[in-house]
Amino acid sequence: MKPFDIAIAGEINLDLILYGLPLQMAVERELLASDFRVTLGSSSAIMAHNAATLGARVAFTTVVGSDELGRIALERLQSSGVDTSHTIHHSTLATGVTLLLPHGSDRHILTYPGTIAELTVDDLDFDFLTQARHFHLSSLYLQKGLHAGLPDMLRRLKHAGVTISLDTNDDPDDRWGAPLWDSLPNIDLFLPSESELCRMTGCSDLDAAIAVLARHVPTIVVKRGSSGVRVHSKDKNTDVAPVNVVPVDTIGAGDSFDAGFLCAYLMGRDAVTAARAGNITGALSTQATGGTEAFRNSEQREVFLRAHGFFDLLATTP
Repeated sequence: MKPFDIAIAGEINLDLILYGLPLQMAVERELLASDFRVTLGSSSAIMAHNAATLGARVAFTTVVGSDELGRIALERLQSSGVDTSHTIHHSTLATGVTLLLPHGSDRHILTYPGTIAELTVDDLDFDFLTQARHFHLSSLYLQKGLHAGLPDMLRRLKHAGVTISLDTNDDPDDRWGAPLWDSLPNIDLFLPSESELCRMTGCSDLDAAIAVLARHVPTIVVKRGSSGVRVHSKDKNTDVAPVNVVPVDTIGAGDSFDAGFLCAYLMGRDAVTAARAGNITGALSTQATGGTEAFRNSEQREVFLRAHGFFDLLATTP
């Protein structure tokens, strides 16, 4: 029995969320928000936090600055039970931060990268990573420091018997280049959004985009927002209906889907069943501000998961 279920090499920062600001923001004017929240941000940390609250044993390696933002972000992550013992503290750069301005279904996302791109393959303790059954990577194009040597490291992890998942998240340059395509042959589970998948393949049709990626990855799980999820596994496409809720905030819903999906998958559930579990945890995320707040409230979390059958999915015999 390995000590961890999931190891993550990821970025961490806080999200500062201002609600109620106009979509068109005039300069040299003081614009007043209607509400404000500080939450744990970054795709990697949100996924790690929420998977840990679901019962997964999670190890997290990251770089933070020697500042209050980094301290608070780490404390939020540690409060869920994530092992952060391999955190690296940068002596000169500040921890990154993201400012989010939601406008209904749209939002402005403003990020200071800080230490986000500083983690490198050389920083990673390979023996520590292989203490987990599974390795997950998010924010591929923000974590630029990991690009050099990443495909080789993934090959080594595969050779050591570790399964691997990837959620690229967005490419701010919209190029979708290295190291993605060299890494894909080592990926067991690919977890993009529909928009990301279509842009990285240059296909406007979802099935055509899946066909391109299926040459490289055995299981593709495409997040489609209110349309649910399309799972490609064993040469078959299956649509999984969403969980219908009234969202408070959709920040981090995709990362929360990843958390539920991987928890179910690592318990031996097939990809379609795991996607149903992911839809439930993604919907839970939308019931509070930010990507982790609905998971921090243990009572709200347990009531929601039980009401939507999450535990029943995990209890089903594989």
